[in-house]
Amino acid sequence: MTLGDQAYKAIREAIISGALKRGERVTERGLAESLDISATPVREALRRLEQDRLVVREGPRSVRIAKFEDEELREFTMIEDALRALAARLAAEKSTAAQRREMAALLDKTDGLRKQAEEAGADSLQERDLVVSILECMRSFHALVDRASGNSTLIQMLHMVDAFGADERRRSVLSEVGSDRRDAVIARYEQHRAIFDAIAAGDGDRAERLMHDHSKTSNTSRLTAHPSA
Repeated sequence: MTLGDQAYKAIREAIISGALKRGERVTERGLAESLDISATPVREALRRLEQDRLVVREGPRSVRIAKFEDEELREFTMIEDALRALAARLAAEKSTAAQRREMAALLDKTDGLRKQAEEAGADSLQERDLVVSILECMRSFHALVDRASGNSTLIQMLHMVDAFGADERRRSVLSEVGSDRRDAVIARYEQHRAIFDAIAAGDGDRAERLMHDHSKTSNTSRLTAHPSA
């Protein structure tokens, strides 16, 4: 992995995690200093992030983290719903036994985290930390499904849409867990196992339908909780 690749990955993750806020202005020099590298790989990374629409160029050496209007975000989620559903269908048709074992192992690990969260007690700091860990595992699960689709174009498109709203989704789930919508969060979590079962059974129709419904429900919840990003 080149320094440019490393810079791209680090800055993209900072945007996804919310460490770099939507609308925030950043400079190549500031980013280079924070990453302890020269400005050249940062400049290369920012060009790629411009193509991903995650940053907007403001000057020769500065960019602003992209911020989207409500309607544009809604359209992004519609695209994501369709792409994830297609990835699940293709994963059911093309996934390898090794990929399915990896998915199953990740779900088993996450079930263990969920049990710990239940034992930690509602609204505790420990529960919050475990919920964040569960969300990261679920993000990894979706990435596994994407890769199992075996379609490089689809994987690249999903890589782009994955970055839109990840931080808002995390904040939304944490808010719901601490409210009367806790059961809705649990229901969405349990959908992952059903999606996997359909993929493992080679049932593309069912995998596609379940993934579309899951993605739409998740995105609707996120947009409702955080209408502007």
